[in-house]
Amino acid sequence: MAGQISQRFIDDLLARTDIVDVISERVQLKKSGRNHSGLCPFHQENSPSFTVSHDKQFYHCFGCSAHGNALRFLMEFDNLRFPEAVEQLASRAGMEVEREGGEDPGARQRQQKREEGVNLLELASRFFRERLALGGGRQAREYLDRRGLSQEIIRDFGIGYAEDEWESLKRYLLEQGISEAVQVEYGLLVHREETGRTYDRFRDRVIFPIRDWKGRTIAFGGRVMGDAKPKYLNSPETPVFHKGRELYGLFEARQANRQLARVLVVEGYMDVVALAQFGIRNACATLGTALTTDHLQRLFRLVDEVVFCFDGDNAGRQAARRSLQTALPSMIDGRQVRFLFLPEGEDPDTLIRQEGQEAFENRVTCASPLSEFLFEQAAEGHDLKQVEGRERFVTAVLETLKRLPEGVLKSLLVRELSVRSGIEQSHFIDWLATHAESLPRQATTPDVGGYEALMAVAESEETASDPGARVDKRQHSARSRAFPASRSGTATLSLSIPARILHLLLHEPGLAEGLPETLEWCPTEVPDGRLCREVVQLLRAGRYRSPQVLLAHFHGSADGERLDQLARRELAIPREVRASELDNWVRYLERESERLSPVEEYRQLLEKSRQPGALGSEEKQRLRALIGQLATGGSGSP
Repeated sequence: MAGQISQRFIDDLLARTDIVDVISERVQLKKSGRNHSGLCPFHQENSPSFTVSHDKQFYHCFGCSAHGNALRFLMEFDNLRFPEAVEQLASRAGMEVEREGGEDPGARQRQQKREEGVNLLELASRFFRERLALGGGRQAREYLDRRGLSQEIIRDFGIGYAEDEWESLKRYLLEQGISEAVQVEYGLLVHREETGRTYDRFRDRVIFPIRDWKGRTIAFGGRVMGDAKPKYLNSPETPVFHKGRELYGLFEARQANRQLARVLVVEGYMDVVALAQFGIRNACATLGTALTTDHLQRLFRLVDEVVFCFDGDNAGRQAARRSLQTALPSMIDGRQVRFLFLPEGEDPDTLIRQEGQEAFENRVTCASPLSEFLFEQAAEGHDLKQVEGRERFVTAVLETLKRLPEGVLKSLLVRELSVRSGIEQSHFIDWLATHAESLPRQATTPDVGGYEALMAVAESEETASDPGARVDKRQHSARSRAFPASRSGTATLSLSIPARILHLLLHEPGLAEGLPETLEWCPTEVPDGRLCREVVQLLRAGRYRSPQVLLAHFHGSADGERLDQLARRELAIPREVRASELDNWVRYLERESERLSPVEEYRQLLEKSRQPGALGSEEKQRLRALIGQLATGGSGSP
């Protein structure tokens, strides 16, 4: 092993990593205000209590108190040691792990090369901005002025200019100590193998820096000012830039809108910048590639609504169809995709200059929802007045629907297809079940959001007065979703009421404050009754709010094993009704204690009397009365 991992490397690695990206590859997350939430992967639950903060680069579970940064998550989730987690995160970021000392002779060289790469792209961006402001950038400034861009927009997007020279940037970076090899590796120089010559990739172009989620430059796009080809030129794939994952303008959109609700996806750099110039600051663009699942996942981590903007010609319609197919597997409940088709021959840049901001925003607001575009493109070319045409239409829609994840949207589309075709929707449900497509796995825990979550709340309200009935219904619900009962966390039928109370208190210890002052409601002769009393007494004495602290008190004992077993069970009760659930259970136990037969009450008090000082004066009197009553053969209350 070549020495310890450098702390500076770890800091840089975490700075280059977006924790939301890392966790969402393993856990299905949904945007919730400034944060993201989902089902905790470290304990079983039905109601999301797992939160990931994009701003703080930190995760925390309010159910089990798991928390940490991206490295800690990999260690816990993938069961990795710290060095292995660093290696995995570094591999994901395209970095080599840097170690201090040891026997690694290349460590210093790799460190130097990495530091060069970190500084290189920012230096290049600064160089391009400076050249725009100098005399050689006059033509570029005039071009931007003709496009109507203000100095504010040019500054916000960091727009620059690459001079019409072969080695201008190369010389500048060499003076800054950046080797040609590193410049080639990060896409700024082109290397001709036949001659060995290197020269600037970007020449005589307006330069648009492409930034990551933290605002660091990771690549560049260059646009010609005349009719030369190619019109747009992007950086190649590098250790820090992957076209299929990045979106131009997304960082700037987030800077302008801290509470983004909708993102507009357009085609080119100038479309994004022109829209921003006219006050539309929520646009971004793919980087010369078709829309990918990675693009969509990144967008849906920020917003719930994505609007795709296409030209109205055949090429635009074809691109829209491809985007529809890409989007379908990501359309879990709560997400929305719409399609905006512009007049033929127009793009966002030209159209907004003609119509202005308000008219363009009205077009966005009226864009076709996914459902409408789906049915429209399935009907294209088919005569729906004929049986054969309707058959092809139905088949096309079903082939599309099988790519959708289960949820409310899919159910509504099946119902709509039934209305449009006149065929019973049960036939479609059977067809989809038979032809189910294996979708990419997006999460390690089942998605119980949307309709299922609403049903769980409805069941809890409907059966709140009957704990036994509620358990039966929840267990049936778990079976109906084809999840094992123990996996779903709803198999509490085998638990006594005190055990259910323990289960709830382990997840939310603060609820102990609402329990009755005396513990007479909790019978000690039933399973887990004694332990329940001890836990309540401990919570009151220590005012603990952490389940881990509570479990530590019983560590190494049989009671500790029982509590640990209960803590691992998923809690299916929504947070907002947990206090009322606890109250229902306590009142249930109180009613049960009142209905004890004289023999049962006698046995209960007798068992309690074997513990020195356990019986109070009233209980002693009650025990003597029961003895007299049972001795004379009475069965009613004395």
